[in-house]
Amino acid sequence: MSAQSGLLTGRAQGTGWYQAVRGYEQPSVRQAIWQIVNSFIPYLLLWILMIRLVQSGASYWITLVLSVVAAGFLIRIFIVFHDCGHNSFFASRRANTILGYVAGVLTFTPYEAWRHSHAVHHSTMGNLDQRGTGDVWLMTVDEYRSAPRLKQIVYRVFQAPFIMFGIGSGMVFLFVNRLPQRGLRRQDRRSVHLTNLALGVIVLVAGLTIGLRTYVLIQLPIILIAAATGVWLFYVQHQYEGVHLYRDDEWTPLKAALNSSSYYKLPAVLQWFTGNIGFHHIHHVRPRIPNYNLPRAFRTVPELRTVAPLSIPTSLKSLFLHLYDERQHQLVSFRDLRLRRSGA
Repeated sequence: MSAQSGLLTGRAQGTGWYQAVRGYEQPSVRQAIWQIVNSFIPYLLLWILMIRLVQSGASYWITLVLSVVAAGFLIRIFIVFHDCGHNSFFASRRANTILGYVAGVLTFTPYEAWRHSHAVHHSTMGNLDQRGTGDVWLMTVDEYRSAPRLKQIVYRVFQAPFIMFGIGSGMVFLFVNRLPQRGLRRQDRRSVHLTNLALGVIVLVAGLTIGLRTYVLIQLPIILIAAATGVWLFYVQHQYEGVHLYRDDEWTPLKAALNSSSYYKLPAVLQWFTGNIGFHHIHHVRPRIPNYNLPRAFRTVPELRTVAPLSIPTSLKSLFLHLYDERQHQLVSFRDLRLRRSGA
C-alpha cells in the first residue's frame, strides 16, 4: 500500500482538514492579474526578441535557447487556461471564459472542448472502469495479456517515450486539437472552430508581416517543447510508482485524489513555471482552488503534507511503468511482465 493510501485510510475521513482546504478556493483578483502580467507579457516580449533575432540573421541556436524559456511561459499560460476551465482563476465565470479562450489560442487548445474532457477526467480519474476520456491510455496486465498481438504492438509504440513525449505530444496540440471529437456539445465544437479560426488569422497576419518562415521558426519549437513538457507533467501526475487505482465499487473522488494523484516536488523555478501544478493531489481534492493558492494550502494543512513526494529523479521511473497490476496494486513495466513469463 502506498504512502498516499495510508493518508486516506488514516485520516482522510475526518471532516476538519477537508473543510479547511475548501477555504483556499476563493480567487484573488490581485494575484490573478499579477499572474497574467508575469506570464503573458514576458511571453510576448520573448516573441518580439526572437522575431528580431531571426530577421537579423543571428544564429538560430540563440532563438532555440530562447524558445525553451518561452515554452516555460507558455506552460504557465496553460495553467492559467486550466484554472479558467475550472472557473477558479477569477470569481467571474465570464472573465474565466474570455481569458480561457485567449489562453487557448496561445496554447493551441480549444477552451470549451478541453474543459469538457477535463471535467470528465476529474470525475473518472483513478477509476479503472471509467477510462478513456481526458486521460492517458493505460492497460491493466490482464487486458494487455488478452489483447490481440496488433493491439499490444500499438500500445507498446504509444508508450514509447519518444512517441508519447515527442511525436505524440506535438501531434495532439498541432493536429488533434484542430478536430472536434465525438460526443462534444455544440458549444464545445464551436470552441474548436473559433480557436482554429483565430489561429488561422494569426498565421495569415504573420505571413503578411513578419513572414511565414519567421513565424514557423519561432512558434514550432515553442509549441513542441511546451507540449512535450505538458504531456510529461500530466502523465506523471497519475502514472507513477505508488499509484493506486480502483474499480467502480471501491472508487470515491477523495480516494482518487489522495491515492491516484501525485505530489510532484519540483525546484522552485520549475514550480513557478508550471504554476504549482505539482501539488496535484490538492488540486484533485479541491479542483476550485486557484493554482496560486495551492502552496499556501499545502503549508497550512498538515494532512496534505503526509503524501509521499515525487522528485525529478524518482519520477523518471514512470518512463518504465506501462501496465497496472490489479493483484499487486501497482504499475509494472513490460520487462517485469516478460520476467514473470520466463519464470513461470
